[in-house]
This record gives sequence, C-alpha cells and structure tokens, in this order.
Amino acid sequence: MSLVTLLPFIVLIGAMFLMTRSAKKKQQAAAQMRNDMQPGTGVRTIGGMYATVKEIQDDTVLLEVAPGVHAVYAKNAIGAVLDDAEYNRIVHGDDELEGEDTVVPDDASSLTGGESADDDVAKIDLGKKAEDDAAPKDTEVKGSEVKDTKADGEGDAK
Repeated sequence: MSLVTLLPFIVLIGAMFLMTRSAKKKQQAAAQMRNDMQPGTGVRTIGGMYATVKEIQDDTVLLEVAPGVHAVYAKNAIGAVLDDAEYNRIVHGDDELEGEDTVVPDDASSLTGGESADDDVAKIDLGKKAEDDAAPKDTEVKGSEVKDTKADGEGDAK
C-alpha cells in the first residue's frame, strides 16, 4: 500500500486526537476550578443560578441560594467560580466596573437625541372605514331590499 492511500486515515486519526486532547484539557480545567472553590466564594451553576458556597464535601457542595436558604448540589453542577467583584455586580447589582468608561443606556430613547418615540410613530387606525360599514362587498342595496350578487356555487367557504 502506498502512503497516498493511508493519508486520509492518518489525517482522520490526527484530527480525532486533537479534538479529544482539547476536550480533556477543558475537563481538567473545570475540575481544577471546582477543586479551588472555597467557602464564601460566588458560583454559577450549570442551570444559571448564582449562589454562595457554604460547605464543600467530596462530591457535593452546600450552596446558599438566598439568605437563609441552603441547597446541596453535586460538584459537577458548578459551571463557574466567580470572583467577588463579578458576583456582587451580577447578584447585588453593584455597578462599579473598574476601567470601563462606557455607559449603556437603559432604553433607546436616549440614543435618538431626546425625541420621544411617540412623535416619530404615525397613528394607525385599526377600525373599519365608514364605507365598509355602509354595505358589504357582495351585496347590492336597492331601496329597502338587499340582493346577494354572488352567483350560485360561489359560497363564502374558501
């Protein structure tokens, strides 16, 4: 067999090796992060809940999800260990971001130069017009008599 015949298999095996290697590194980094947790640190679970670590066991963690409310989670359920500044910013709403001068407005009205949104939006009338109320499209009015102008076989069902 020639080298050209084996080349696709070698490339495939090499790609598989690189993918498993990077996945293994991510798993080791996540395990190291979970092992570095200390009581009192803020964490985010894989479900997106923010809590404070109270106790750490071998495979479980006791989290305080609200003042006086404790829950036991598996260590594998911890998605991220947050530093104190980030945890306080997310959970308590502390707006003190160091080194950031960018101010993000709460709404888009401040981006339009002070014009209110009601001035730009035309009023839309969703009611029926007076001519539509006078007579239906498929009828003809003659005196006090209303005639149906539809031919036989043309029903309202569509």
